Amino acid sequence: MALKDIDFTVYTDEIIGLIGPNGAGKSTLLNVLTGLTTPSKGQVFFQNELITGKKAHVFSSLGIGRTFQTLRLLNGFTVLENVLLGFHRFAVTNLLDVLLRTGKFVRQERVLEAEARDILHFVGLGKYISAPVSFLSYSQRRRLEVARALAVRPKVLLLDEPAAGMNPSETSELMDLILRIRDSKKVSIVIIEHDMKVIMGLAERVVVLDHGEKIAEGTPKDIRNNKKVIEAYLGSGYAGVKN
Repeated sequence: MALKDIDFTVYTDEIIGLIGPNGAGKSTLLNVLTGLTTPSKGQVFFQNELITGKKAHVFSSLGIGRTFQTLRLLNGFTVLENVLLGFHRFAVTNLLDVLLRTGKFVRQERVLEAEARDILHFVGLGKYISAPVSFLSYSQRRRLEVARALAVRPKVLLLDEPAAGMNPSETSELMDLILRIRDSKKVSIVIIEHDMKVIMGLAERVVVLDHGEKIAEGTPKDIRNNKKVIEAYLGSGYAGVKN
């Protein structure tokens, strides 16, 4: 989906909801914001630094973390090992250090493993640290995706449909986790989600896309009552979530 004239700002410690019909360009926009897609025109800034056209690993190194619609976990690895993979940008050892297990490598391994364990406890997966990914339920795997994104030590976290496939209880727990991430880790969050209870319950500001264009931006209340948004996405019978 081509994007056209989309302009918005993510502020410190803010949760932004990104909504719109299927094919509206939401995931494409996240690809642009994480360096997976380079826009043909327009610019992306991060903390006043122009980062348009830089590789995805540069976006990650700046502190931009992301989860995806489709789980991208390594099923042949343990829960802990999947999170450790998220720390790749912090590795200061070389191949020789790894092969010889030098003191430098061992010290770094211990520090990163301790941090990975802390993250897993934070997201509620502490008792599954040594378990294979295949042992986890679907909702737990979603949490593991979030845990691995936190290993980037993000300043901004982009979540692409994190509640997809979850039941109401699991969704409520996920919402609590997202708030804890924002509040305790001081992370700005952009969340794509079709479950409007999630968006209206978490977002301080909502951006609405349709056919690759931004058609509205405002508070949940503004969006809930926006005729253009109702026609394009919410539907005339939408009652919203009262805040």
